[in-house]
Amino acid sequence: MGVVRARIQTVEEIYRLVRTAVVGKRPIRATYHGRERWFCPHRLGRNHDGQTRVLCYQYAGESSSGLQAAGSPANWRCIALEKLSRVELLEDVWHTAPNHSRPQTCVAEVDVDAED
Repeated sequence: MGVVRARIQTVEEIYRLVRTAVVGKRPIRATYHGRERWFCPHRLGRNHDGQTRVLCYQYAGESSSGLQAAGSPANWRCIALEKLSRVELLEDVWHTAPNHSRPQTCVAEVDVDAED
């Protein structure tokens, strides 16, 4: 039986993939905190401490806090980009919801926003 080696993605590669997803309004599947998540990244940039963050709407997969019904504002997530792994762009429907509760605390310095 052969050994399967997973290719490790650099933070730069992950950043490019997430940026492409924001610009093209494409969902992503990735692993975050050991859980597979399906989300739509809406805003990419840095928080007040200069750390790379992505504000996204999670619509499927797992979450420690659990997922609410589709469209719920509770499904917004602020994700630390360096903690993502196995990131892939999906050909799927764009998901969003009104009133994300923490856009400024998540991404204070915006690189790209899906609404621009």
